[in-house]
Amino acid sequence: MKIDFNGVIDRTNTYCTQWDYVEDRFGQPGLLPFTISDMDFASPVEIQQTLKARVEHPVYGYSRWNHDDYKQAICHWYDSQFASPIEAGWIAYSPSVIYSIATLISLASEPGEGVMLFTPAYDGFFGCIEHSGRHMVTCDLLDNQGYFEINKPDFEAKIADCRVLLLCNPHNPVGRVWQKDELSYLLDVCQRHNVFVISDDIHMDICFGVPYCPITNLSKQGVAICTSASKAFNTPALGGSYVLIPETELYERFIQVLKYQQGVSSPSIFGVLATMTAYRQCSYWIDELKNYLQDNLHFVQQYLGQQLPELTMRFPEGLYFAWIDYSSLNVSVEQLKEQMVKAGVAIMTGDVYGVGGQRYLRLNVACPREKLEQGLERLQQAIEAVRREND
Repeated sequence: MKIDFNGVIDRTNTYCTQWDYVEDRFGQPGLLPFTISDMDFASPVEIQQTLKARVEHPVYGYSRWNHDDYKQAICHWYDSQFASPIEAGWIAYSPSVIYSIATLISLASEPGEGVMLFTPAYDGFFGCIEHSGRHMVTCDLLDNQGYFEINKPDFEAKIADCRVLLLCNPHNPVGRVWQKDELSYLLDVCQRHNVFVISDDIHMDICFGVPYCPITNLSKQGVAICTSASKAFNTPALGGSYVLIPETELYERFIQVLKYQQGVSSPSIFGVLATMTAYRQCSYWIDELKNYLQDNLHFVQQYLGQQLPELTMRFPEGLYFAWIDYSSLNVSVEQLKEQMVKAGVAIMTGDVYGVGGQRYLRLNVACPREKLEQGLERLQQAIEAVRREND
């Protein structure tokens, strides 16, 4: 089967965060957006059919996630996609990955203790940590011409004063997929200092030519994975994610918070069914999606090289973002953002993601080629306006 990822679907007037609410971040409506981390592609037809069949049943009462159909679909996915056997007893439903992270931070640390993350980082992490009553500790990744690596001396100097390491694999926004030797190093240091590792792996299915290694392959102690099928199959609006917690005591405490403190014992049936269908029937779709995303990323590289040589981009190991270095422009982020808005395009500026993100753009390429071409043309208009201003 060949998927038509080139087909343009109008998402406006659907309460869509990326299209209908672009004004929230950029101060102007109607911009061509490349911002929020979702895709402009239809979800797989199998998921659509599953949801239509369930909608036709007219009773939408309380549902369950804690059954073999759901858990074994997840186990099947890890085994078939990553050659990584997991146990059904590790799996717990969660309404969202950020909910899982916030809950695990509260269970693995005390107020005032340190939570470390590598920057630049997904900006949703910042508020999650800051509002947890914990102390956010950042370790800036080393930037080697767009290839980001762990700053081991800085990491080792700071981690001893923390109780949690919040990892992101693949790492949003820089596109690194942390490899087995890097994860083993992090685990070794964290275990020596009794630091719990929470790994946000929601982009785990979008890797290009490098293997994704679940951290649970390397340790069953002091680790948890927070993830979802929603990013890869474009179903975030359906709700739902899941966690893998190998330690029985921590798992039970998570379930107690989920069920008794937060009252999240009944999930969205649509999110549960979408996950089961995706993991049982749609592996082919991921293969075709990754091929299309790689072509889009190569197109961005080629366009920049021919039309905007001041901008550079290293091909990512994972994610569907072009992480574009505009430092050679010698322009302020405010000036660049102003000109992009005038050109009618919304692209995230890297300062949003903290230290190390300055002078970068994060361009979401999970869209039809037609939209991507228009966006790059508008970016070029913005850059040309910046050049004129600076002449």
